[in-house]
Amino acid sequence: MLTGLIDLPWWGYIVVTLVMTHITIAAVTIYLHRHQAHRALELHPIPSHFFRFWLWMTTGMVTKEWAAIHRKHHAKCETPEDPHSPQVLGLKKVVSEGAELYRSEAKNEETLKRYGHGTPDDWMERNVYTPRSGLGIRIMLIVNLLLFGPIGLTIWAVQMAWIPFWAAGIVNGVGHYWGYRNYDCSDAATNLVPWGIIIGGEELHNNHHAFATSAKLSSKWYEFDIGWMYIRILEMLGLAKAKKTIPQPRFEARNVIDTHTLEAIITHRYDVMTRYMKSLRSIYAEEVEKLRKTHAALADGDRFSRFKRWLTRGENAQPAGDDAEMESVLAHSSRLATVHAMRQELISLWARSTASSEQLLKQLQDWCARAESSGIKQLQDFSMRLKTYAI
Repeated sequence: MLTGLIDLPWWGYIVVTLVMTHITIAAVTIYLHRHQAHRALELHPIPSHFFRFWLWMTTGMVTKEWAAIHRKHHAKCETPEDPHSPQVLGLKKVVSEGAELYRSEAKNEETLKRYGHGTPDDWMERNVYTPRSGLGIRIMLIVNLLLFGPIGLTIWAVQMAWIPFWAAGIVNGVGHYWGYRNYDCSDAATNLVPWGIIIGGEELHNNHHAFATSAKLSSKWYEFDIGWMYIRILEMLGLAKAKKTIPQPRFEARNVIDTHTLEAIITHRYDVMTRYMKSLRSIYAEEVEKLRKTHAALADGDRFSRFKRWLTRGENAQPAGDDAEMESVLAHSSRLATVHAMRQELISLWARSTASSEQLLKQLQDWCARAESSGIKQLQDFSMRLKTYAI
């Protein structure tokens, strides 16, 4: 039987394959995603170039293309301009054709020009990595065959399919469709599982979309981000430095609304919205069920599901189409209309980029006054909770 330079038992080849694909995952999440696309950490040239070289060998991906496409995904998330939104294109297409969507967008020169700034532009990038992106994966095939013999072809095939399946398909597809959410951000991003191991921490996708510039993707005590563990190891070796992590809210016993309160609320805006939705969950459940029984427009199961998503995730969480009809449904429930309108007003506190601090503070004070006079206990309690946020 033909063998390569390294002869292993059957399970040894499985271990080698898993180790090699895991290094690729680490390179994607640490180098391409957190370092290049979001500048969430600084990387020493040694690990930075190692990751770039390894990705050239195992994926053929070009740093500028990947960073540009990912930045555009954040800028245009869940809109027709999003390169890979399952909310727009459908889950099946993104999961099964994620790599094709990436390659198609990589040909868009406008995307590369607008979103590809700050990526490597040295001699190796200009003369090797970018113009000969396919050479590395061919070299990887030859290396695998020399080291492991014919089974090296299987190892290589798994390497080639690993990122398109897990990153382009699962994270970009399922990670915007199914899972749990810690933060009520405007898009549909979800956390797939609380243990980010297989995809390097990218499983915690809702956390990432809420705080895109955080080098750490885990947020709750029960979540684990293996990519962050590697970054911490690199930091201890003097080879990396995290710039920012997800801010954790603090609370103080206060009963006033001032600029300190406003700053804290804007800083912790996703925590604010998550707590808002949780505090009003009973109202949403009761009123939506009443509407389902009395409003003919919600008799259809699919339409009813869209209505619930529209309420709980906001207008940007799915393509617009029947918003006018949804608004007409809200007119039949004063409580639901009130809490929904108050939610949108609260969001405008950090969405109004042209408003001054004085204007925003007045808006917040007015919001709390109306919440406390609304007659809705959950809104009254939430208003008191807002006043305790601190930096």
